Amino acid sequence: MEKEIRDKEKVERVLGIYTKLLDGITVNKQKEAEKYGVVNRSIQRDIDNIRSYLAKTDNEESVYNNVLYDYKRKGYYLEHIYDKKLNSKEMFVICKILLASRCLTQKEMSEILSKLIKTCIPLEDQKLITELISNEEFHYVEPRHKVIFVDNMWEIGQAIHDQHYIEIEYEKTKNEKTIIRKVKPAAILFSEYYFYMISFATPELEREKFKRVEDSLLVIYRLDKIKNLKVLEERFQVPYAERFEEGEFRKRVQFMQNGPLQKVRFKYNGKSVEEVLDRIPTARVLQENEDGAIIEAEVFGDGIKMWIRSQGELISEVSYR
Repeated sequence: MEKEIRDKEKVERVLGIYTKLLDGITVNKQKEAEKYGVVNRSIQRDIDNIRSYLAKTDNEESVYNNVLYDYKRKGYYLEHIYDKKLNSKEMFVICKILLASRCLTQKEMSEILSKLIKTCIPLEDQKLITELISNEEFHYVEPRHKVIFVDNMWEIGQAIHDQHYIEIEYEKTKNEKTIIRKVKPAAILFSEYYFYMISFATPELEREKFKRVEDSLLVIYRLDKIKNLKVLEERFQVPYAERFEEGEFRKRVQFMQNGPLQKVRFKYNGKSVEEVLDRIPTARVLQENEDGAIIEAEVFGDGIKMWIRSQGELISEVSYR
């Protein structure tokens, strides 16, 4: 009976120490011995057992973790446990990007940041990162639409994966008129404070909206303007050669606006050609001298016109084809 009790206490002790190591906590041998009422040697054996366990299991998954001693902190820590996870520095970057995006309501943003910090960051760094983002979080300005669309976004994502038609009740931006459409969802993208659904145009939409067939390949909808959504049982098929490629589309779109795939050429006389090439990934410099640079790019939609107008006198000699 006493042996069973001792074995149970040992199991609980080893699991407790292992959990601390997984959470990124430095384990002090003396403190653990006092906590569990055992000698230091027992804690050392526990740590050696954990090392043996990691040596056996980690190799199976090509992950190499080890329990090492830190002389500055006077305790043991788990090395490389975050190699296949985001570390504190990377999580800090993600938190800053999320805040800068301004894509979610205040409530959603605070909840997501809190969960990321509590579940993905070692306990010893949580307070630091919370303090580093606290001012920006406090002054966070949510989008004016104040719409929570995460559930719709997830349903659309599943419909994209399974190639189901969806029916949406959509509020147009200009006149706030609500329309009902049956669409073939292709992708979800984020740009300039908003999430968008990209869809393949249907024959009905082509007749209703587009003058040229080549303009009707893709249609863009803002997620926050989808008032009602229904995933239909009916499915569609897209040949592999005609599949939507988010990366290629992203290179060719500046602002999420419908329009044709086209080539634009212009003269740029600003200080940094690099900024133009970063803004328009398909852009290439045809000619460059003291008077400026001649740049050509393949772009999708009419958003490029908005960007060119925003540059004022820095851009001239614009042509589309």
